[in-house]
Amino acid sequence: MAHPSQLGFQDAASPVMEELLHFHDHALMIVFLISTVVLYIIVAMVSTKLTDKYILDSQEIEIIWTVLPAIILILIALPSLRILYLMDEINSPLLTIKAVGHQWYWSYEYTDYEDLGFDAYMIPTQDLNPGQFRLLEADHRMVIPVESPIRVLVSADDVLHSWAVPALGIKMDAVPGRLNQTAFIASRPGIFYGQCSEICGANHSFMPIVVEAVPLEHFENWSSRMLEDA
Repeated sequence: MAHPSQLGFQDAASPVMEELLHFHDHALMIVFLISTVVLYIIVAMVSTKLTDKYILDSQEIEIIWTVLPAIILILIALPSLRILYLMDEINSPLLTIKAVGHQWYWSYEYTDYEDLGFDAYMIPTQDLNPGQFRLLEADHRMVIPVESPIRVLVSADDVLHSWAVPALGIKMDAVPGRLNQTAFIASRPGIFYGQCSEICGANHSFMPIVVEAVPLEHFENWSSRMLEDA
């Protein structure tokens, strides 16, 4: 969960998000090094009157400042492509959930069960309990088993939406008439918050997503209760 004055990302709750955080730090260190070198060169050029005629026209320097950026781009591109393929990988999910965006709420269908589905509306501010977060709490949470591969099928009923949970490293567009899919594994129990990340209308900011990761035994008890209530 993000907090005021936070500078970095939320703590990772999935293996893919951990990889994304590592890649972010890797790229940021390269940016810092390049910025430091450029700043040093600028300061050196401004603060000294000394010049060297061999630097003004040098084949060696031109080769260096052509080859070196290419190497740096390769060092950034290879890890990036690796993570891109990891995010697209979907291997025999334990559970498949269909998330459908509406104006302005989410509906969830657990496709492995015959009659397990519900709508998730934002809890109004006046109805919040102590400790709950304004604009982020939903009346129904998407409950999943921890340490299990989960596939989410994302679509929309009316306009463009986007199903995003930052801590899990997920952001998938919900397009009417199209079924997109993504997958993740929650590496620890917890409650993870997200919101619609597409400007979908007047109540765009009132479409919270709440994912609750619980042990498998608790998930089975929850699904049994939901099916009995249905």
